[in-house]
Amino acid sequence: MLGARQRHALAVLAATGSDGATQTLLTAHGFGMLLIAGLVNRGLAILTHEKVRAGGKWIEITKIRITDSGQDALAAEG
Repeated sequence: MLGARQRHALAVLAATGSDGATQTLLTAHGFGMLLIAGLVNRGLAILTHEKVRAGGKWIEITKIRITDSGQDALAAEG
């Protein structure tokens, strides 16, 4: 069973496709790290670390992506 906020977060992640979303984007949508951690702990989302070039420097970012289980849970709730 997903709560409304969890469903919304998964919908946002699903909309980002295989690119996933940054923590900044999810925070801008009002999702806190506890909610994201809960999705990750349940296997509905996954965190990956990537290096990207920004302003001539390499920085490490964390991307959050929906998993197949997350897609299934979202579809079952919809």
